[in-house]
Amino acid sequence: MDPQIRVGIDVGCKAHRVGIADPRGSILEEFDISHTNAGFRDFFRRIDHHKQELDLPVAVAMEGFNGYARPLDRLIQEHGYILYNVNNLKLARFKEVFPGAAKTDAIDARKILELFHLKDHLPLAKDALQKVVAAPLVNDKLKRLSRRRRQLVNDKVRVANRLQSDMQAVCPELLAITNNVSNLKFLRFLTYRAELTQLARLRHTTLLAIPSVGQKYARIIQEWQRKASFSTEVEYVGPMIIQDAKRLLELRKQIHALDEAMAELADQSELACRIGSVQGFGKTCIAELAGEIGTTERFAGERSLALYVGMSPLSRDSGQHHGSKRPRSVNHRAKAAMMTAVAHHIRCVPQSRAYYDKKRAEGKTHNQAVRALGRHLVRVIWSMVKNERDYELREVTPSVT
Repeated sequence: MDPQIRVGIDVGCKAHRVGIADPRGSILEEFDISHTNAGFRDFFRRIDHHKQELDLPVAVAMEGFNGYARPLDRLIQEHGYILYNVNNLKLARFKEVFPGAAKTDAIDARKILELFHLKDHLPLAKDALQKVVAAPLVNDKLKRLSRRRRQLVNDKVRVANRLQSDMQAVCPELLAITNNVSNLKFLRFLTYRAELTQLARLRHTTLLAIPSVGQKYARIIQEWQRKASFSTEVEYVGPMIIQDAKRLLELRKQIHALDEAMAELADQSELACRIGSVQGFGKTCIAELAGEIGTTERFAGERSLALYVGMSPLSRDSGQHHGSKRPRSVNHRAKAAMMTAVAHHIRCVPQSRAYYDKKRAEGKTHNQAVRALGRHLVRVIWSMVKNERDYELREVTPSVT
């Protein structure tokens, strides 16, 4: 490998420990920087000083890429330095094999430099470092939007569960109107008045004025109104119920806006368009997968991609025992999107349904069968991207004997 100045960064929440070494592994400088613009300027000033003295390219290894390290990781790439992401799990294994005197930020930064120096000679060190390849900007946007969407969906589930619990305690008959407290008509009805008890006195014409409420739903509400009753908690829990209902309406609107933005971006992403050509892959899953994968150039091969999206269990064979275990280095967002997409794909493609049924007949659980099919689809997606082709479903012609 060409000689280069090597920089190891132990990433913290508010400050980062930096170590700089020459190509032989000798420490040139160690220092702390704050997670501020002033700290970042000091970081690049010090490195550029050594770069001018030695006239060598700079390579940086840091843990926490795309996490607490932001925006330092992006600035490093914009500065023209080679960037490596340190796998935390494999770094921990490296520390077990080559233990340090103690656990401090300074020692951790030196361990990253040791790892960096040994990566050309030790497979464990090489596997712990992954070169960061810049993904297309549109895929970075998809990643941020899809992660935001997932957070809002989780918030929606949490608020809906709380709303259902409160309504069960205050007015169970009102809750019985709907089987889903997130129902749009029901939420608009709940938020139509400032007090919950006022809903029991709304007239038929007023009910029809509520958006989405028609004659049928108005009659169901009127049946409840004839026997409406509230517990004594309604005085102080009622406002909470209305607040949660308004929050659910707001979350629905925000999620819908994100869906539209993601769909527009997905049309501009080559990777998303390739994945989207696979039958059964929905818009949200497509956006999540394209965002989390970023670019296939990050991966050494389709096996690495399959491991990343959680479709490739690791072997755990020993003697006469044959088994597998779940890998820990998995992008759980990509795995969830892939599991959902493959499950829908099974319903759309008869050949995939036949393969799924075959695995089920072999004794596999539903999730195991879905992952087995997902492993094949990862191979197909990899080939599609590399050969710049869309998914094609070909009819199998039976052989004539």
